[in-house]
Amino acid sequence: MIKEVAADVPIIVAAGLPENGVGTSFDAINQAISDLDAEEILAFYDLGSAKMNLEMAIEMSEKTIHLHDTAFVESAYTAGALLQAGSSVEDIEAQLAPLKVK
Repeated sequence: MIKEVAADVPIIVAAGLPENGVGTSFDAINQAISDLDAEEILAFYDLGSAKMNLEMAIEMSEKTIHLHDTAFVESAYTAGALLQAGSSVEDIEAQLAPLKVK
């Protein structure tokens, strides 16, 4: 769904476990961050364990990563559409502020 409104925006999903289980893998998240050809990343998560793994990966990365404590689907969709339209990270942050859930 997000790739439909953000066709030119690089999007990587690092969800699930190797055996197709529910959860997240620190290694998968860390690899996704490394593989993404960008120095600045907007990161979204759905549940607490995903946030924990994402925070650990962020600490190990030299990239600028904006972690969003926002409604997952709504904020990822909004950010993708705004990036596709050429909005700045600052403008996107302002648009996502009302979606903050924590």
